[in-house]
Amino acid sequence: MEKHLVIALLIIGITTSVNAQTKALVGGTLIDGFGGTPLRNSIVIVEGERIAAVGQVGQLEIPEEAEIISTEGMSVLPGLWDMHVHLMINGHANYGYWHKKYPKDFRDIIMPSSAHQLLMAGVTSARDLGAPLEDILYVRDAINDGKLPGPTLYVSGPFIQHEPYPGTELYRWGVADPSDARAKVKRLANAGVDCIKLIDQDQMTPDEVDAVVTEAHKHNLTVVAHSHRPAEIRRGLAAGVDCFEHTGLSSAPEYPADVMEMIKERTAQMNLGPMFWCPTVEGLYNYEYVRDNPEMLDNDSWHLGLPDSIIMDIKQSIAYPGRLPYFQITPTRRPTLERKIKQLKAAGLVLVVGTDSGIPMKFHSQSTWNELDVWVNEFGLDPMYTIKAATYWPSVLMGVDDQVGTISEGKYADIIAVKGDVLRHIDLLQDIDYIFKHGTQYK
Repeated sequence: MEKHLVIALLIIGITTSVNAQTKALVGGTLIDGFGGTPLRNSIVIVEGERIAAVGQVGQLEIPEEAEIISTEGMSVLPGLWDMHVHLMINGHANYGYWHKKYPKDFRDIIMPSSAHQLLMAGVTSARDLGAPLEDILYVRDAINDGKLPGPTLYVSGPFIQHEPYPGTELYRWGVADPSDARAKVKRLANAGVDCIKLIDQDQMTPDEVDAVVTEAHKHNLTVVAHSHRPAEIRRGLAAGVDCFEHTGLSSAPEYPADVMEMIKERTAQMNLGPMFWCPTVEGLYNYEYVRDNPEMLDNDSWHLGLPDSIIMDIKQSIAYPGRLPYFQITPTRRPTLERKIKQLKAAGLVLVVGTDSGIPMKFHSQSTWNELDVWVNEFGLDPMYTIKAATYWPSVLMGVDDQVGTISEGKYADIIAVKGDVLRHIDLLQDIDYIFKHGTQYK
């Protein structure tokens, strides 16, 4: 087929399908993830699982055998990352009840459901931070083997902390001393986790925290740590944690000056690479809106993969959003979030998008786009910066930027496309038109 005829077919909206192994996404505005000027009238050639070529209409030849997919009028961008999810929970308001009743269903029902929902929301890569070890490894590997639909998962397995909270021993491991800390991290590394999750490190000795981080780095694993209290941050920074989670500090209006100086001292050390922070603000910021406008909880996208009995259980637990103990201090915390996230950004940290998806009333099918929306439309962060924080930078943190995170030659074809200009209207990402993961079209 001659090149001018292919382009003519695109203009009048005809799609051809000759060989699904080669696809050409043609006509959209490409936001490649690197943060540069978008490429209009773009062409992305996908061969099998990977991106073969990127160019523009009139400059890049489309293979004759390609299936042509028109992205005219769309934004085309890398598949999103969510860097803080919990597949074992899905919006239920009572953790104690959930963790007693449903562990038997984590592997075969709840985690696969959560993963599928994330994928259908345009999340093609995700970091799960806290789950029973065998279950989350099984689900991760089943997805990677093509047995389950879901994002490429990077998992921590159980949290590492001083002592598990009562009833949480299934997914939290305590450490008794530095030797035990090293042994627990080594056990996780040998099992095949992708990162280590550290919490309540201010309740551990400095030697125990150092042992966790040093052993993890010995196995080329990044360490992520909670930042709920100033002492957690201080101890994590001193030990060399790679990424902090949440904004934390309850209703305090900002981070203490000495903490900010420690952060700036770290970000100034270029030889150590970027310092990352995953603030997870959406669940807190939007709580009062959801409480007062609960109609959004009726969106059935979060039902995907769940039996009616679990759906009804979740619904009943969130029937009265204003009564949930989980969120009672949130109205006091909410006004502090913008100040804190801007402190972190101004200190030179690289922010990455994560949501804590799965917490009460926060569903895997909705959380990620809401996080981007808050960053852009409520906190005024640049849309391109925000998209890069949900595409390129997560891939760098996880050490896979040579494989994913941008739309560029040789990388896996993790691509989404949505009608309209997401740089002007970021909330368009709530309804994505095309979803490709490793070249396979899921929507």
